[in-house]
Amino acid sequence: MINAQDIKNGTCIRMDGRLYFCVEFLHVKPGKGNTFMRTKLKDVVDGRVLERRFNIGEKLEDVRVERRPFQYLYTDGDDDIFMNNETFEQMPIKTVLKITYTEPGLKGDTATNTLKPATVETGAEVRVPLFINEGELIEVDTRDGSYIGRVKA
Repeated sequence: MINAQDIKNGTCIRMDGRLYFCVEFLHVKPGKGNTFMRTKLKDVVDGRVLERRFNIGEKLEDVRVERRPFQYLYTDGDDDIFMNNETFEQMPIKTVLKITYTEPGLKGDTATNTLKPATVETGAEVRVPLFINEGELIEVDTRDGSYIGRVKA
C-alpha cells in the first residue's frame, strides 16, 4: 500500500479490480479545502485513460511490475506465442497456475456467476468461481490476471 501523495509517473496501482499506470499527476493545494492529487491513469489492458482525484493520505494498492523484452513469434489457433529475448523461453498469453490458498469450495455451486479471491503460486490474487478449491490448477489470462478455466491434471 502506498499513500496517494507518493504516486508518480509510471506507478502501477490496482483499483476496482483493474491495473492502471499513472501517466500524469499534479499535487493540488487549493486556497480553501484539503490538498489532493489529480491523476491521469491508463488501464493496462485496454489502454483507456481516466482522470481520478485522490485525497492526501488515501491508501492505494501498488503493484510491482517487472518489464521484460518479448518478441511476437506467431499465432497458433487462438494463442499468440511470444519469446522472452533474454531467456529465449516461448510463452502464450495464457498460463497454468496452482492455487495455494482459497476458501473451501461449494460442490455443485456452478449456477451462479459469483467469484471469490484465490492466491496462486506466484502470490497474485485471482478471482475464481466458488467451486474451485485449494491445490487445483487453473488457467489465467496474463494480460489482465483473470480466470479462464480449470485445468485437469
